[in-house]
Amino acid sequence: MKVNSWARTVVSRMRGKGRDAGAGFVEYAGLMIIIAGIFTLINGLGLGGKISQAILKAITNVTG
Repeated sequence: MKVNSWARTVVSRMRGKGRDAGAGFVEYAGLMIIIAGIFTLINGLGLGGKISQAILKAITNVTG
């Protein structure tokens, strides 16, 4: 049956030698693109100073 063939293919790909070959690099590159986009957005909106002030205020509240 087609279902049995499909199930064997899925299981072999999940347990085979190359199950995650190259996935680490692709995931890392995607994460770096997202982080770069966030930094670009913060810089473009001019939120850098506001974020720094908020962090400094929070630290001051904790440390006294």
